Amino acid sequence: MSDQDRIASGIPVDPHAGPAPLVLAPIAIATAWNVQGDPTRAPFSDEVENLFGVRVPTVANTTVRGGTLLALWLGPRSWLLVHAAGAEASSSLMDFEAKRDALNAHGGALFDVSASRVAFTIRGAHAATVLAKNCPLDFHLRAFPVGGCAQSLFGHVNALFYRPEASSFTMMVARSFTRDAWDTLRASAAQYGGDVAPPP
Repeated sequence: MSDQDRIASGIPVDPHAGPAPLVLAPIAIATAWNVQGDPTRAPFSDEVENLFGVRVPTVANTTVRGGTLLALWLGPRSWLLVHAAGAEASSSLMDFEAKRDALNAHGGALFDVSASRVAFTIRGAHAATVLAKNCPLDFHLRAFPVGGCAQSLFGHVNALFYRPEASSFTMMVARSFTRDAWDTLRASAAQYGGDVAPPP
């Protein structure tokens, strides 16, 4: 937990304590589905909520959480629904074919992209700095708040970034670029030390 996190939570800051250690680790994604449709059409948006228990976010670069399910904004008509491996079982991302057909009937589309992405967690006081070394996004809390998400580049790799906490990020990249993204991440973090998991 960073000093900023401690202040926000009301926990006293120890002026003699060093910054929170940096942690890099792969994250297993159990299920990831891409929902597409027009959120201004009630039949579509209502059916998404009926099927998944969450309304898709309509504000750019925001997320909505419903239980163990996270909905990330990808564009005005596209969202990523993610259920992390190891989380409490979620029935909302099951029966893909039935839910795809239901969405099709209400003017939407559904794609299973579970196998196409890998994710990493970057956590600690220097997490934003590590990402900023190879990404043009502004990771300051004022520009990229908790609960925010955005797509950009990390090095030469397309990436999706999500901020679950003030000093923590999740970065998702295409599975074919796993090693490239991991090597760049480790190189960016090298000066800060901390805990680095084995390569994915």
